[in-house]
Amino acid sequence: MLKQWTLLLVLSCTTLGACSSSHNKVSTSSDPTYTTVKQSIEAKQLPFVKRPFPTYADGRWIGNAICYGPHRDGQAPGADSPSREELLEDLNIMSRHWRMLRMYSSVGPAEEVLQIIHDEAIDMKVVVGAWIGTEAHVDENGKIIERFPQAVIDNHKEVETAIRLANAYPDIVTAITVGNETQVSQSFHKVRTPVLINYIRQVRARTKVPVSTSDVYTFWNSTRSKAIADEVDYIVTHIYAMWNQQPLDNALAWTQAQYRAGLDQYPDHFFVLGEAGWATVKHDEGEQARLITGQAGETEQQRFYQEFIAWTTENRIPNFYFEAFDENWKGSEHPNEVEKHWGLYNTDRTPKQAIKNLITQ
Repeated sequence: MLKQWTLLLVLSCTTLGACSSSHNKVSTSSDPTYTTVKQSIEAKQLPFVKRPFPTYADGRWIGNAICYGPHRDGQAPGADSPSREELLEDLNIMSRHWRMLRMYSSVGPAEEVLQIIHDEAIDMKVVVGAWIGTEAHVDENGKIIERFPQAVIDNHKEVETAIRLANAYPDIVTAITVGNETQVSQSFHKVRTPVLINYIRQVRARTKVPVSTSDVYTFWNSTRSKAIADEVDYIVTHIYAMWNQQPLDNALAWTQAQYRAGLDQYPDHFFVLGEAGWATVKHDEGEQARLITGQAGETEQQRFYQEFIAWTTENRIPNFYFEAFDENWKGSEHPNEVEKHWGLYNTDRTPKQAIKNLITQ
């Protein structure tokens, strides 16, 4: 059980470390009625030497990787989890095509996934995620108007677990992403920038792997991302042509343009294309109908996947295609909810056309 400590609420330096160049932590109490896990300001490591993101293993390119959500029908994060046998089945399926996968949370199945890879000697590397949720709501002036103590506890557990797993499986865990789409304006789990920076620094101070956070291209391609860009070893950008009213004929060209814009913004950073994909089903009502004008379908997904992988392979652009398997727990209950249908495999692990074509070749 996590011990109860006083939360540090005052972040006196806007970038959380301008006050110190050492690794010493500063901890104060600004609200004795607000108790949760111990939080402290982590100073930025100086000199800051970027750790390289690995795209080769045993001399082979592994940069064409895959996003992996392990929960099947009837399962969901925080509820029922997949069994060891189900996880092993997934890993055996994915290892036919990819040698690196990305997970979004360190708490839950991630540890067993790593243990299975180790025990079964599966040729797979893992980028571990630490899921970071909203700890406070702020008004238009940045003043905190509501706090969520349980989120602080959950975030602390995610960070601590990610650190532990990276150190326990150094030959498997190749990197860590702290937070997923927490800075973009439309995020449902927005996190204040200083809070995210502090978590990034905590992870980086206690591991040897490269550390970053993942977010949408509109964030990274703007100057407001600089405070975070200065804290990470690599940049993880999400680029979805389908969500941005792009027809299939223009999808790859548009993706390439957004990727180049990010490189122009941060020419000295190493970019990883953390998510890109094409859904096979979409809802014909509401926001999805408005924002997604491209045709959904297995034929369309196959074309996008083939064109995307040809581009990333030729240019050695590390990427995590979204995603391995459909996830029916996501989004609304409507069966055509697009969030359920990005997988290259169905929820029952049967291959869709894009993968079936690869299997038969």
